[in-house]
This record gives sequence, C-alpha cells and structure tokens, in this order.
Amino acid sequence: MDQAEQLRNIIKANQGPLRPLARVITVTSGKGGVGKSNVSINLALQFRKMGQRVIILDADFGLANIEIMFGTVPKHNLCDLIYQGKNIKDIITWGAGDVGFISGGSGIVGMSNLSRDYLNYIIQNLVQLDAIADVIIIDTGAGISDAVLEFLVASGEILLVTTPEPTSITDSYSLLKALNRHPRFSKENSKIKVIANRVNKVSDGQSLFAKLEVVVSRYLKLPIEYLGAIPWDTQLSDAVMQQKPVSLSNPNAKSSLAFEEIATKLMGEEKPVKKRGMAAFFSHIIAGKKLN
Repeated sequence: MDQAEQLRNIIKANQGPLRPLARVITVTSGKGGVGKSNVSINLALQFRKMGQRVIILDADFGLANIEIMFGTVPKHNLCDLIYQGKNIKDIITWGAGDVGFISGGSGIVGMSNLSRDYLNYIIQNLVQLDAIADVIIIDTGAGISDAVLEFLVASGEILLVTTPEPTSITDSYSLLKALNRHPRFSKENSKIKVIANRVNKVSDGQSLFAKLEVVVSRYLKLPIEYLGAIPWDTQLSDAVMQQKPVSLSNPNAKSSLAFEEIATKLMGEEKPVKKRGMAAFFSHIIAGKKLN
C-alpha cells in the first residue's frame, strides 16, 4: 500500500458516508501588494451574509494579514493543533461578521514529516472543520514558492487576484506557468478564476483578463475564467487603515458592491466545483511524501 492510499484510507475511516464536505476556495496572487487578503476577507463576509458558514485559513506564513485586517489576535494557530494537541475548535478565532479564521503559522510546511498517528489525529480534526464550515477560504502567500504551489495543486478552485499593473499581469502568468508545470497539477480537476483588483472602470478589468488569457491560452493551453473586477475605492483604503473590512464598515461602497457581485456569481454557478473537503485538501499537500 503506497502513502497516497494510506492517506485515502485514513480520510475514509474518519469521514464516514454522511459527513458534509466544505467548499475549499484558494485565493492567490503572482506578487504581493495586490489586495489578495482583502479579497479573501470581503468575499468571506459576503458569503456569510448569504447564510454560509465561513472560515479563512491564513496560509501566508510570516505575514499575519488576516488577523491585522480583522483587528483580532488569535490565541492559537495550526501549529498548536499539530504539535500541542489542541483540537480544531481551539484554534478558530471568530472575527467581525461571525467569520472564523485560523492562523496557519509555519506548521503546514512540516506536515509531510509527521507520523501516521499524527496524521490520523490531524485529519480527524480537519473532518470536523468540514462540519463547522460550508466554505473554507485559503489565503495563500504571494508568489511562486513551493508552499504556495502545494496549496494551489491541492485546490480544485483557485481565485487569482491581479491588478492592471504590467508587473502584476506578468507575475500572474509566471505563477500559472509554474503551476501548470507542477507534476501533480490537474487541469481537468481544477478551475482557475481571475479577479481584477483596483481597476478604474469595469472595462479595464475585462481588458486585463483578455491580455492574460491570450498568453495563457497560447503558451500554457490552460483554461481560465474571468470572475469580475473590484474598483479602486478610497473607502476600501480607509477601511483597511481602520482594521475593518469594507464590506462591514461601508456595505454600499463601490468595492463592497463588487465583492457582493463576485460572491453571488460564485454561489450561483451552474456547474460548481466538486466539493473535496478540508481533509482531502490536506491529503493532496502531503501526497507523495514519505509517511513514517
């Protein structure tokens, strides 16, 4: 029995036939500073307004963007689950708008070296997370690090945030190129959706996507979808300075309405991505690594 099959057996033993599966959405970007974490938080809040239970996993190691934007300091992070025996409910911090978030710490990086017993314990907890949340948003780091690529490979639904800046578009292409080359990436089982952030007008977002799609289609043969645009909005900037998500501080701001439109579009998809659940998500990250 290989390690991938061992992981599948662990998950199957813990999930059971009637366990719910959360929708896992991974938000990423080719470079930092494009508003990726803002997108994660505000989409989470819009989902919550629609009645969805939402948890964000802050997987941007070393940069606590989510907790800063929520104005809340978590007592525990994922390392405490993995190494200190905490359970999943202990490490969830509930922020504004009744959205939960989990600080990733640096614990995920070392998961491939854990023993079978440890993995079994972690997966038992992750299965519980599927029952706590309808939607789990993974806020990755920016760029093309191995850690970011592992999250993207594991995700069936990727939201790529970019801006009209030429460097942002170029870095987005570089990220997609690296992802496409990854040996465990599956085009058939993944959907990549692009969000244009900080645009002056709607047509700028469509133009940005058209430029990116031309090169991605020609050189990578990789299907991508346009999800929508977030306008440049001083009210969003003000909300960030106040450590309050704009979707809560000013629901009628241009950016808030754009987030609402994108969230509605995601929830109303005719062919939604098959739900994998959080345990299966992490099994992809650990896949291919030797179990002790």
